[in-house]
Amino acid sequence: MVAPPTSDLPPSSGGTGNIAASGTNNSGGLSAGGAGAANSGPPGRSGFFPPRPGESRYVPNEVLLDIAAGVSPSQLDAIARRFRLTPLDVHPIRLVGRSIHRWRIGDGTSVAAVIRSLAGEARIAGAQPNYLFAQEGMDRAERTSPPGGNPPQYVVAKLHLPDAHRLATGRDILVAVIDSGIDTTHPDLAGAVAASFDVLGPHENNFHGTAIAGAIAAHGRLMGVAPRVRLLAVRSLDAAGQGTTLSIVDGIEWAVARGARVLNMSFAGPQDPLLRQHVAAVHARGVVMVAAVGNDGPASPPLYPAADAHVIAVTATDADDRLYPLANRGRFIAVAAPGVDVLEPAPNDGMQLISGTSIAAAHVSGIAALILERAPTLRPDEVRSVLMRSAAALTAPDAKDDSGAGLTDALRAVEAAETARTAEARSDPPVR
Repeated sequence: MVAPPTSDLPPSSGGTGNIAASGTNNSGGLSAGGAGAANSGPPGRSGFFPPRPGESRYVPNEVLLDIAAGVSPSQLDAIARRFRLTPLDVHPIRLVGRSIHRWRIGDGTSVAAVIRSLAGEARIAGAQPNYLFAQEGMDRAERTSPPGGNPPQYVVAKLHLPDAHRLATGRDILVAVIDSGIDTTHPDLAGAVAASFDVLGPHENNFHGTAIAGAIAAHGRLMGVAPRVRLLAVRSLDAAGQGTTLSIVDGIEWAVARGARVLNMSFAGPQDPLLRQHVAAVHARGVVMVAAVGNDGPASPPLYPAADAHVIAVTATDADDRLYPLANRGRFIAVAAPGVDVLEPAPNDGMQLISGTSIAAAHVSGIAALILERAPTLRPDEVRSVLMRSAAALTAPDAKDDSGAGLTDALRAVEAAETARTAEARSDPPVR
């Protein structure tokens, strides 16, 4: 069963978790999975999307179905028997106006074969795999207890946080951390979590989710980028750092329904038709999305959701502004941020050194919160523009072509946000 959310926010009608009792309430099929995907088309169009050749990052005995409107339970039972499938649960995806059915394949037939077979069933509007996504924090050396004194954080000086915090601290901006479990009792996160939702069931604290939350919101012995934000802690990744299409989409649904202004997505995986459509709907709602580009190295193909055009893709650099060697490369990258040997909170009042594009993405999510505090009416693309305009280009040969606009700077970004807000006010038509 899904654990009920804990919250000091008012209840919302959206994002009820990952098991629904009944109903299809759908208005179309699964959308295409990006350029080059099979049956590609505009968001909202029905389609059947078997995994691409060589793709193995999906649950091997499950399929996600978009059921055509008006199909009765008895008709669904007949389809399940005919294709030797077992219905598991139904997920209302309100942001895209439909419900997705998760069914188990019981006879060993491949996911690709089942999807191709279902394409001939008139009552099925679309089908795809239940893809797998993994957290993008790699190297970690945990300290089980805090070091004495105030531990050094090169990120504080690198991002000019003290000066930026004189202008903005992210006060009351809701930032959703779609990740593994966060130790909400950690002293550096005291009072930071406004609401929690465990998509996967009973809560489990995890080093990754706790580090991501700390990079954004720490305000004790450590300094986060936006120490006065309010976090929405969404556990969509399990203890091994893995989540599925549905666990991630369910978490995003819940966070957006509760008013998240920024989504931090420090995980990566394959192109996913349903997630792609979901991301487009979130962007249309005016929510800023930040994602880690991935730690699969220079030879990796683009990973998602970072490679989606609606998402701000972040790579990682070290204290000397050199690119993290394991970071993915690509022209889709927007900016870079510190992400190598970064000191962050760990569960049980600990601290840890952690590296990866995950932490870099969290730093940019924090800067996005600072921007939105100063200029709350900016749209996602305008926030991206502020981040990129205020970044400093990297000159190292291995970095300049794969770090987007360059290294982010919290102070310059906040100052640029103020300029953007002033320009927006001047362009508003006069009130008559």
